[in-house]
Amino acid sequence: MMKYKREEIVYALVLIAPFILAYTLFLIYPTIYQITLSFQKAPLVGTGEWIGLENYSKLINDKLFWKALSNTGVFVLWTVVPNTLLGLMFAMMVIRHRPIFQAVILACFFIPHILPVTVVTEMWTWLLSKQFGIIQEILDAFDTKRINFFTSRYWAMPMVAFITIWWTIGFNIVLFIAGLRNINPEIYEASEMEGASRIKQFRYITWPLIWPVTALVLTLQLIFQMKIFDQMYLLTGGGPFNSTLVVLQLVYNKAFQNNDGGYAAAISLVLFGIILMTSILQYQVLKKQED
Repeated sequence: MMKYKREEIVYALVLIAPFILAYTLFLIYPTIYQITLSFQKAPLVGTGEWIGLENYSKLINDKLFWKALSNTGVFVLWTVVPNTLLGLMFAMMVIRHRPIFQAVILACFFIPHILPVTVVTEMWTWLLSKQFGIIQEILDAFDTKRINFFTSRYWAMPMVAFITIWWTIGFNIVLFIAGLRNINPEIYEASEMEGASRIKQFRYITWPLIWPVTALVLTLQLIFQMKIFDQMYLLTGGGPFNSTLVVLQLVYNKAFQNNDGGYAAAISLVLFGIILMTSILQYQVLKKQED
């Protein structure tokens, strides 16, 4: 067994001490505080009263929580699979071009992804504005009634989903292009010599070999979209009539508007558990398909 000198152990501890300190201060301590806060009737800042599982039992009977959870699930359905499939489709279209055109097209798709959420929401608010939005001018050209997209209970959720896909699809395209470039071109050449059509090439070559990347994109998208908050809060504020209220906005409302830190902590921990279980379940399902 290798023996270390005392000076080497001290030197190693000194080197890792900043990381341990930062990890404890910014991750371990807030996590423990969050868990203990969920068992208290407490404001967001300050001491509270220990009430055990009362926040969790209150949550079970809270119709607003179930409404927010349902809205979050609907938003996931609107975004995760479409975002993944569109990312794969655009990646397959981009990779057929010359490298110089690939770079230009890829930049066009990826630029929205590096924009701050406030810029994205402000831009789309202007484009879709009922009074002076460009999209409304197009509707006028077809003699269609103008639509107030973000205050309509039928249009608000799909429109935020569309904007989210437009904003984030560039990242998925980059991942898919990296996966497609790893497929050996000789496999396609051999299949062409055997007379395989483009559809059969996709079915029996591209899809199986790109599946690990697809599984990764699906898992990342699921986690990202279940944590939806920014664009929903900025575009709709949870309205109309709570039709776009998502779980993280409910946490925000309880913590910062109602100053009910204990209940907000309980909701956020339940959301964490749902994301964790869903991600593990999805990973296991996708891994079985890969095997």
